Amino acid sequence: MTECLVDTDILSFYFRGEPNVFREFTEHLKEYDQINVSIITYFEIIGGLKFKNAQKQLNDFEEFVSNNTIIHLSEESARISGGKYAELRQSGITIGTSDLLIAGIAIENDLTLVTNNEKHYAPINGLNIENWRL
Repeated sequence: MTECLVDTDILSFYFRGEPNVFREFTEHLKEYDQINVSIITYFEIIGGLKFKNAQKQLNDFEEFVSNNTIIHLSEESARISGGKYAELRQSGITIGTSDLLIAGIAIENDLTLVTNNEKHYAPINGLNIENWRL
């Protein structure tokens, strides 16, 4: 198991108690003592929970984040993401901005991106991907 960056969908599965995801989180924490979450994922989850007025889930998420690590978007992450955007567009492939920023953060920090959207991220060269839902 390598150090990872957890994508938004996997965090959602974790908080819903998905057994495989929960088991993988537990195993990862035994080895690394923390889960890495991008600032983009933080934004997406906070926005979704506030939109639904899900105060208990929001409190649970904030507590989770306080015990783990948020990795911010740096200038280098943005540069990597912009380069990937251009490469993909030149190949006729479009990926959403948030996902490209998450990928750039993972690549810069040499982290494996844990996502259930493997096919979605597959075209991004240099990005290591795992799926903890399987």
